[in-house]
Amino acid sequence: MSALNFRKCWDVRASNIARKTHNPIRSIVENIDVEPNPNKLMIALSIGDPTTFGNLKPPKEVIEAVKESVESQLYNGYAPSTGYLKAREAVAEYSSNEFVKVDPKDVILCSGCSCALDLCITALAREGQNILIPRPGFSIYRTLAEGLGITVKTYNLCPELGWEIDLDDLKEQIDELTAAIVINNPSNPCGSVFSRDHILDILDIAARYYVPIIADEIYEHMVFPGRTFHSLASLSTEVPILSCSGLTKRFLVPGWRMGWIIIHDRQDVLEAEIRKGLLSLSQRIIGSNTIIQGALPTILQKTPQKFFDDVVSTLYLHSKLAYNYIIKISGLKPIMPDGAMYMMVYIDLSCFPEFNSDLEFVQRLLMEESVFCLPGQCFDYFSYMRLVITVPSDMLEEACQRIQEFCERHHYKTADMSRRSSFINEIPY
Repeated sequence: MSALNFRKCWDVRASNIARKTHNPIRSIVENIDVEPNPNKLMIALSIGDPTTFGNLKPPKEVIEAVKESVESQLYNGYAPSTGYLKAREAVAEYSSNEFVKVDPKDVILCSGCSCALDLCITALAREGQNILIPRPGFSIYRTLAEGLGITVKTYNLCPELGWEIDLDDLKEQIDELTAAIVINNPSNPCGSVFSRDHILDILDIAARYYVPIIADEIYEHMVFPGRTFHSLASLSTEVPILSCSGLTKRFLVPGWRMGWIIIHDRQDVLEAEIRKGLLSLSQRIIGSNTIIQGALPTILQKTPQKFFDDVVSTLYLHSKLAYNYIIKISGLKPIMPDGAMYMMVYIDLSCFPEFNSDLEFVQRLLMEESVFCLPGQCFDYFSYMRLVITVPSDMLEEACQRIQEFCERHHYKTADMSRRSSFINEIPY
C-alpha cells in the first residue's frame, strides 16, 4: 500500500520539448498590446495566407478533384504512413524534370510543409548538434529545432545582393556538429529567388564540408518574370538533399495540409539510417490527409498552367505597386522581390527618432493607421518590416498610402534632404 503513496501532491510538469519549443513570430505578435485605429478598416499585411481576403482562390479543377475524392468513399480510412502509392507517384511525376527523376519510393507525404520540415530536422539532427538557417529567415526552423535540443546557427543573407547567401559566412558557421543546412528558395520573408550559379556555389560548400541540405521549396515555381526556379536537387548529384514542398502556396490551399518530402540521395549517403528514420517518424503522424491524397493525382496533373500564370502575374503586379509607392517614402527602402508573396522594407530609424526599433514602428503604424506589418524581429533581422503582397490591389494601395501618411507625420523634418538622395541609391545592410 505504501508503494502507492510516493506522491504527496499534484506535481505535473511540462516535458523538455514543450518547454524548449518557442515560436518567435507568435511571441512577438501576441505581445503587441495595441488596438488598431477604430476609424480605419484593418489591413493586415502580416498574414502569410494567400486565401485570407478571398481574391486568390484555387481553380475549379482542384475543387472538383476533392469533391470526387470525397464522393468516391475510397479515402475515408487510414493510408500507409508515407501515403498512398498513387498519390506518391503523382508527386514524383510533378517533381521530375529533365535534370532529376523522382521515384515514388523517395516521396513521403506529410501534413503540410511544416510537418515535412519537422520530420527532416528530427531525422537528421540529434540533441547537441546544430543546423544552419538563413537570417533573415522563417522562424519555424528555430521553433522545430530548439524544442528538440538542437542548436540553431544563422548564416546571413545580403540585401544589397538581392538576399543572396553570404557564402563566406555560411562556411564560417559550419563545424563538426553541423547536421544540416536549411536553404529556403524562393524565400520567406525576402521574396528572393536564387540564380543557378548561386545555387551551384551553395552546393559546392555543402559537398566540400559533407553537410546534407534541407531544401524548403514550398514557393517553388512562384517566380516573377525574368527569374527561373532551380531546385537544389536538379543541380546536384553529390549532396544528399531532403526537399520539402506541398500544395499550400502554389495551389492556394494552406488549410488542406498536404506537403511532402522528396529524398534525393544519388550517392546512397542517407540509405543506412536517415531513410529508415524518416519512415519511422512518418508513423508518428500516421499519414497525411487521405481525402486530399485521393485528389492529388488530378490536382497535380490537371491544374491549368494559366492558373499558375495568373497567380504569379497578380503577385508580380502587386509587388511592383507596393515597391513603386514605398520607394518614394522618405525613410523607407523596399527591396523588390523576385518571387513568393513577400517584400522586405528597410526602416531607417534615424529618420524616425520617436521609435527605437522596428517593433515600435509597426506597433504605432497599427495603432494609428490600422495597417499591420510584421517587424523584422520576427525573422531575426532588425530595422526591417515584412509586407505580404497577396491582399487585393485596392487594399494594398490604401495600405501604402496610410504608410506614407504615417511616415510623413513621424519623419524627422529637419534632416538634411541631400541624405535622401544617397539613401535611395544605397541598399542597406
